[in-house]
Amino acid sequence: MKKITVSLRSAFEKGEGIFSLFPNWVPRLFCIPGKRMKLHPDDYYAFGAHRGAIVERWFSSTAKADNGSETTEDEGLSSIYWEDGSHKEKILFKEALECMGELILGKKTMEKYGGWTMFSKFFDTMEPLHFHLHQDDRSAAKVGRIGKPEAYYFPSQLNNHTGYFPYTFFGLNPKTSRENVIQCLQNWDRGDNDILGLSKAYRLKIGSGWNISPGILHAPGSLLTYEPQKNSDVAAIFQSMTWNTYRPWNLLVKDVPLQYQHDLNYIVDLIDWEANLDPDFVSNRYCEPKPVKSMPEMEADGYQEFFLSDRSKDFSAKELTVFPKRTVVLHDSAPYGLIVIQGHGKYGKLTIESPTLIRFGQMTNDELFVTVEAAQNGVTVTNLSERENLVILRHYGPAL
Repeated sequence: MKKITVSLRSAFEKGEGIFSLFPNWVPRLFCIPGKRMKLHPDDYYAFGAHRGAIVERWFSSTAKADNGSETTEDEGLSSIYWEDGSHKEKILFKEALECMGELILGKKTMEKYGGWTMFSKFFDTMEPLHFHLHQDDRSAAKVGRIGKPEAYYFPSQLNNHTGYFPYTFFGLNPKTSRENVIQCLQNWDRGDNDILGLSKAYRLKIGSGWNISPGILHAPGSLLTYEPQKNSDVAAIFQSMTWNTYRPWNLLVKDVPLQYQHDLNYIVDLIDWEANLDPDFVSNRYCEPKPVKSMPEMEADGYQEFFLSDRSKDFSAKELTVFPKRTVVLHDSAPYGLIVIQGHGKYGKLTIESPTLIRFGQMTNDELFVTVEAAQNGVTVTNLSERENLVILRHYGPAL
């Protein structure tokens, strides 16, 4: 622990309160990679073909991925990267918070939340995902976990193609009953249980997003998605066949107490019926970016910034664009993580750039974490390009 603290102090001082984070890749079974995360084509099965393709990259994460018995020890966990001459070191972000939580997040955050309680990720598949939901805190607590609200944003910089099916099924059709869903579950081993027949697909729009709370059924479409979310990997899959590929029953009940894993009434109670049947689902869930202040004022200062997600009490996110050869100073009241998706420049003292191609296990300069004091003192951000915008996605934890 002493060695870690010394390295952390050195990294903290070198970045003046800003840490570089190492790329954090996560594989998933049953997914065809969309290949828009800039990972080298030879590396999408770097965990082994039997583990599935790498279709996710997690940011500022202290949550371990839940990928079954072969999940690696640090899968899903972000690491701070520290380099001093020939010495190179990775320190789990989770362990860094155990050592220096108040310095990184602030005393108020540590006292109220006990640590960093969100992460964000890129999700990138060629085909749509299965129809599923994420448990709320009450249901997740029964298996020793926490619930997971999440939000989606579809950045133009990473959606050079739309995949096979850029539509997402959300919620349930009006008048759908518990019995309708139970019938689908009873048909699990008869092929496609046809649960998508109880839902409606919405065409996804690049540059927009959605806010999805626990208990809402959804089958994400094939756009690359930036997803801020609560620090959890719980889920229940309600669809037995997705694109002619079978989903085993255990994926429905992996986060259900053992005694209820064949109790269809219990499983159906995981659904937030009011939210799924909401007649104003689109107006309550669809999100267009909202400017943080007047556009003329921001543009005169050389930048634009938009709220991407501000409806959840558990997290929020922004998109920052700094114009070529311009500099802005950002003041925030809380710590945050970030990922650079276009351009190059400086973030405080650290060099940042959006890479063209990343090898698995290679360090990049596109992901940072800004500690509370640095955020409050203000960070100077400079776009060093003469022609190209510098675009950064920033993710925050819950408000104090």
